[in-house]
Amino acid sequence: MTVLAACSSNNKESASNGGTAEQSKTIKIGATAGPYSDMVSKAITPLMEEKGYKIEVVEFNDYVQPNKSLDNGSIDANLFQHIIYLNKFSKDNKLELSAVSSVPTAPMGLYSNKIKSIDDIKEGSTLTIANDPANLARSLLLLQDIGLVTIKKDADPATISEKDIETNVKNLKITSLEAAQLPRTLDSSDLAVVAGNFALAAGMKLASALQLENMAENYRNVVAVRTKDAEGQMAKDLKEVIESAAFEKTMDEQFQGFSKPEWMTK
Repeated sequence: MTVLAACSSNNKESASNGGTAEQSKTIKIGATAGPYSDMVSKAITPLMEEKGYKIEVVEFNDYVQPNKSLDNGSIDANLFQHIIYLNKFSKDNKLELSAVSSVPTAPMGLYSNKIKSIDDIKEGSTLTIANDPANLARSLLLLQDIGLVTIKKDADPATISEKDIETNVKNLKITSLEAAQLPRTLDSSDLAVVAGNFALAAGMKLASALQLENMAENYRNVVAVRTKDAEGQMAKDLKEVIESAAFEKTMDEQFQGFSKPEWMTK
């Protein structure tokens, strides 16, 4: 975990040092490395600073610590996960966390350095996908949309895994790995399904994907806080900032290709 940007807490008690987010306007927001930490830094922080907040951006490289750190008060909000994962992780770990608002999200994509189109995918091609629940389900649903696999109709959207593959149309040889490693597998495997944040962090272009996912609303990332803070002023200010015209303008200018939540497109 690395603090990307640190601001002094002036003389007020920091929310992350035993206080609550409501006792101080110095708050820590955690996000995964790449576009979501950039989103906090470039789109959320300036607007929150206009409201008098001092923001520290904390970067994570996994999908476990951001929620545990939020729960224990090390950070005051996070941005890295969709609502399905938030709800499941909270239930499994007995945490009380809540979503504030959904944000534009980099879509999952099927990429290849060897294959130029979906029609060129051969029998027995090698494929790497994420092994974490947050990305595995989306990966398999993308493969189903393309027509490479079919998923059992009774599969739970929160826990879809390779075991739920009913038909592997091309007999793909599937290997699951940590999501952050997937861009590096493109030199050794025929195909890889890569989450948008890790693709962008690796210097890949979303437009270079053989196909991007048709993202369901519940797979768009959310800003989350502790449930006890969900009705407090900090959460209200975060929601107001995210749902502002200024935030959307930054999305349009600096986060092109991100899938916008329905509330933003109405």
